[in-house]
Amino acid sequence: MQKKSSAVSFWFFIGCFMVMCQIIIGGITRLTDSGLSITEWNVIKGTLPPLNETEWTLSFDKYKTFAKKQFESIHKDMTLEQYKRIFFWEYFHRLWARAMGFVFLIPFFYFLVRRKIPTNLIKRLLIVIFLASLSAIFGWIMVASGLSNDKRTWVNAYNLLIHLILASSLFSYLILTYYKYAYREMESRIELYDYYILKIIGVVLITQIGFGALVAGMKAALVFPYPFVLLNLDVYRDIIAISPSIQWADWINYEPNPIIKLIIQSIHRLTAYSLLILSLWFFYVNKSKMFIVPSFLIFYIALFIQIVLGILTVTYSIGSVPIYFGVLHQATAFILLASYLWILYSSKKRR
Repeated sequence: MQKKSSAVSFWFFIGCFMVMCQIIIGGITRLTDSGLSITEWNVIKGTLPPLNETEWTLSFDKYKTFAKKQFESIHKDMTLEQYKRIFFWEYFHRLWARAMGFVFLIPFFYFLVRRKIPTNLIKRLLIVIFLASLSAIFGWIMVASGLSNDKRTWVNAYNLLIHLILASSLFSYLILTYYKYAYREMESRIELYDYYILKIIGVVLITQIGFGALVAGMKAALVFPYPFVLLNLDVYRDIIAISPSIQWADWINYEPNPIIKLIIQSIHRLTAYSLLILSLWFFYVNKSKMFIVPSFLIFYIALFIQIVLGILTVTYSIGSVPIYFGVLHQATAFILLASYLWILYSSKKRR
C-alpha cells in the first residue's frame, strides 16, 4: 500500500473547508439579495471588480436594467454606495470559487506527477472536479434565471435547489474521499444496532437540506413565521380563500402564490421532525456508544443547535429573513452533514 502523505491529507482537508466556506458565502449572498448584482459571467475578465467610478456606474446601470424586477421592488432607492455593498458578496462568492479552482487543481497535478495520490483515488478526484464544474455552471444558470425577468424578484428557487444539492454532493463526496485517504488504516469500525436507520437518517438529512433551499429561494419563512405550530388554521384558511384567483402557472412561478410557499415550509418542518425522531431512536438503541465516540457527540450537539437556529430563524422572519440566524442555520447543517458522514464511514452493522 502506498504510504500516506500528510501534505495530501492537509490538501483534502483544506478543500473540504473551502467548499463549506463557499456554501456559507453563498448563503450570505442570497440573504443580502446580492446574487443578481453582477449581471455577467466573465470567468477571466470578471476576476477584477470595477476599478473606477465610471465602471461602477456602468455596473449599477446594468443591474437596474437586467435585474429590473428586484431593483424596482426592493432596491428602488438604492445609492451607488449601497450597490457596492451587495456587489461585494456576489463578487466574493465568485472570487472564492476561482480560488478553490487554483487550490484544488495546482496541487492535484503536482501530486499526480509526484505519484502521491493512490490510483483508486484519482477517479474520485476527477468526479470531484466534475461536480465542482457542474455546480459552477448551475450557479450561473441560477443567477441568469433572475435577470431580464419582470416576473421574478429573486433567482429561481428550483435552480437554487439544484445548485445547493450539487454543492452538497461535492462537499459530501470530497469529505468522504478525505476520510478514505486520511483514515484508511482504520482497522476496527464501531458496530451499531439498527444500522439501516443510520442510512435513512442520511436520506432525510439531504432531503431536509433540499427543502431548506426551496424555503430560502421562495422566502417561504416570511409567509408562515410561527415556530411551534405546524398547522395554523387561520393562516391556511386565509390562503385557501384566495386560491381560486391563482393561475395554474403560478404553482411553478411561485412568487404570487403563497400556498406553495406554505406547503414547502410545512414539508420542511415535517422533515425536521422526522430527522429528530429518527436520530433520537438511533441514540436510544446505541446509547452505550454515544458518549465515548466524539463524532456522535458532535452530531447530536449540531442537531440540537440546528433545531434552535431553525426556530430562531423562523421567529425573526418578519418582513425579512434574519441574516445571522439564516447563515448560522445553513452552516450548522453542513457541520451536521460532515459529522454524519464520519459516523457512516467509521461504523458498520452489528453482527
